[in-house]
Amino acid sequence: MSLNKSERRQRIKFRIRKIVSGTAAKPRLSVFRSNKEIYAQIIDDVNGVTIASASSRDKGVAKGTNTETASAVGKLIAEKALQAGIETITFDRGGYLYHGRVKSLAEGAREAGLKF
Repeated sequence: MSLNKSERRQRIKFRIRKIVSGTAAKPRLSVFRSNKEIYAQIIDDVNGVTIASASSRDKGVAKGTNTETASAVGKLIAEKALQAGIETITFDRGGYLYHGRVKSLAEGAREAGLKF
């Protein structure tokens, strides 16, 4: 049985989500990547609440190459998380490889002070 790209990513995503879960003390940083934009959310899975979110569509996010924009989104989500009193998170790459824009977002969040 051959899977297309989106079905394969869904399977990987579900496999990751079996292990990675966010709590109020250590929420989950979820990444979604479209062809054009990148989005990040900090989620408390126990209460089913999104604590903070950021995307490349937000005002004030520096536009540049895709990886530069992703890094700026990472820094923005980290600032919002620190304002909400969150310092440590678990990282959910959402079925994408830890490479390119996803890696850049994670490194931007680490630079701005998030621990994971």
